Amino acid sequence: MAYDLEEQEQLATLRGWWKDNGTQLLAVIAAAAIAAAAFQGWRIWQANQAQQAGAQYEALLKAVQAGDARALRDASGTLVESYPRTLYASMAALASARFYFERADLKNAKLQLQWVLDRSPSDELRELARLRLAAVLLDEKAHDEALALLEAKHAAALAAQYAALKGDILVAKNRAADAKAAYRLALEKTDDRNTAFRASVQLRLDALGG
Repeated sequence: MAYDLEEQEQLATLRGWWKDNGTQLLAVIAAAAIAAAAFQGWRIWQANQAQQAGAQYEALLKAVQAGDARALRDASGTLVESYPRTLYASMAALASARFYFERADLKNAKLQLQWVLDRSPSDELRELARLRLAAVLLDEKAHDEALALLEAKHAAALAAQYAALKGDILVAKNRAADAKAAYRLALEKTDDRNTAFRASVQLRLDALGG
């Protein structure tokens, strides 16, 4: 009988607790269920976005290979407008910039590279875009603007390329001594396995008298 009484007291306590806290507990459980469903929905949406962006990127690469400027503009436009936060959009802008640069359309090349600088979620792709934009500016003889871009912080993996391009710009500005220092830095930062790049920089340095 004592056990039954204890059990009844526990039940009464539980009922009292539920009366005071049950509604709040149900609200917490409901909120957690909604959050879980929302997260799952977001993951599905994100996966769909990536898949659709990937398909557009494939279309852009085919346009590049075919030299089809109209198809490239369509695919690139869709990516930057509909999927701007995906890496596909940034890679598409970089590919488009190269396409335009090779056709001497420096204006559109710069626009694509500036878009990556302004909008890409990837530090690495922004740094690559900055390097390529500086090269375009060198082609336009905007030397000081190009040098200013190269002063920005960048990853060690691009240090040699940044230094080499800086040397090219300094040569164009008739600053041979500074250019040699930049080329020497590029050689210092170059991976020994990158023999073609090292040879190219060495040739430029030798042309200035070492």
